[in-house]
Amino acid sequence: MVTEEHVQTARDFLEAADREFGAGDVLQGSEKLWGAASHAVIAAAQQRGWPYGKHGNLKVAVRRLYQESGDELLTRDFTIAEQFHANFYHDFMEDFQIEEARPFVQDFVDRVLRLIG
Repeated sequence: MVTEEHVQTARDFLEAADREFGAGDVLQGSEKLWGAASHAVIAAAQQRGWPYGKHGNLKVAVRRLYQESGDELLTRDFTIAEQFHANFYHDFMEDFQIEEARPFVQDFVDRVLRLIG
């Protein structure tokens, strides 16, 4: 998959997450939101020639994007995205947590995609 496809997948997953949450499927919404965040990071890493094949590579890529951009919220918001990934498996997030955290991940995806240019 090339960078542009990862960008589109990130956008598609954001829309899918909204649909899933809207339909009341918290688990699928959580995983789609995580998918949007991870594909955005993969696109940025791929564009820069950084490794991206493992979860740990994504964490390092986010740290590098923070260092490159000065956007200190990237690391925080990626951690929030990881919570949604874990929520898919463990269903531990309360409704209020999901509603409070979703905008951070949506904004994270938008900010990372802007770094791709």
